Parts: sequence; structure tokens; C-alpha cells
Amino acid sequence: MFKYQFDWTVVTSGQYAEWLLSGIKVTFELSLLSIVLSFFLGLLIAVMRMSHIAPIRWLAHGYLEFFRNTPLLVQIFFWYFGSYKILPKAFNDWLNNTNFEFAAAVIALTIYTSAFIAEDIRSGVRSIPKEQMEAARSSGFSYLRSMQYIILPQAIRLTIPPLINQFLNLTKNSSLAMTIGVMELTYQARQVESYTFKGFEAFTAATLIYVVISLIITGLVTLYSKKILSPMKAH
Repeated sequence: MFKYQFDWTVVTSGQYAEWLLSGIKVTFELSLLSIVLSFFLGLLIAVMRMSHIAPIRWLAHGYLEFFRNTPLLVQIFFWYFGSYKILPKAFNDWLNNTNFEFAAAVIALTIYTSAFIAEDIRSGVRSIPKEQMEAARSSGFSYLRSMQYIILPQAIRLTIPPLINQFLNLTKNSSLAMTIGVMELTYQARQVESYTFKGFEAFTAATLIYVVISLIITGLVTLYSKKILSPMKAH
């Protein structure tokens, strides 16, 4: 009976372990940059979505519907193969002189994730009693000032758990960047498999790393909910 000899040393030492560590670094860089950009873009889209000006509200609604209902992989290919048709030439030249594949992945992940973050933030705003907005407006605050100083700070604090979940989803979605040559964790695991023919070991290691990252992020959500949100709701 054939028994497979699992060899951990392939992924725990030497050059191939360094490849995986390099992939983890790129995965975190890609994920962190994308989540920061998508948060601010999502915040802007959420405010636009709640605007009293109809064209702005329709534009934000169209943005949400389009990018939430388009596969992320298609968006990655769109920005990778079609950005030179849309973005200014000077910007494309700059991208080509830096790291075009990484930038295309960041753009796609940012736009895709921001659509979901915008809805999370909008849900958080809707959970704030409307009397607070009315009180702010009656005190002389404009709509934007009321959102900036009173409503959004509370809404964002309430939406931190779903925002962290979006970070978790984005981290896992970053594996799709390998399709355009970004050397993140999945790409490096594929490289290890190509050079060693030890695909089982390479992708087992990658899977376990993703599981550890997911468990850490899930633990942060649980801790935040118990230590911060529960006392707030109790009061």
C-alpha cells in the first residue's frame, strides 16, 4: 500500500521557507494598504449614499451595486489589463516604473472592499438614534459637520467588528493577486510546488498560515465585542 511521506523540512527551512516568509510579508503589505484605502473610500461612499442630493446618492448607489456584484477576479484582470485605457498616462508610467502588478491588485481590492465597507458604515449610521442628528442640526451644525463630529464617530465604533471581518475577507481575497504575478503567499506556495514537486507540503503550509491569520483576526473581533461593545450596550 502506497504511503505518502510528508516532508515538513521543505517548507520550514532553507530557500523555500524564505519564499513563504516573503509571501507572508507581501500578503500583509497588500492587505494592510488595501484595507486602509478601502476604509476611507468606503467612508466617502457611505456619506454620499446618505446624501440628500439625489444625483450624489444615485452615483454612490450605482457604485455599490456595480462593484459588489462583479467578481473580484474579473476586477483584478480589468485593472491589470485595462488600466492604461482609463488612468492618465503619467499615472500609468509611474505605476510601470514601480510595481504595476502590486498596484493593480491594490486598486482592485480597494474598490471591491470599499463597496462592502460603505454598507457596513451606513448600517452603523442607521443604528444611531435619529434624534442625535436632529439635535445636532438644531444646535447649528450643518449636515456634514453633524456627520463628522457626532454620528460617524459613534457609527464607526459600532462597525469595527464587521470592518475587521472585511479585513479578514480582504486578506483571504488577496490570494487572487497571484493571477497577475503578485508574489504573495499563494504565489510563493505555487513556486515551492513548481521547484520541489511537494505541492501537498507547500499548500498545507499556506493553508495553515491563512488559518492562523483568520483565527487571530477572529479573536480580535471577539475580544473587542466583549471588552468594548458589551459594556457600551449595557449602559
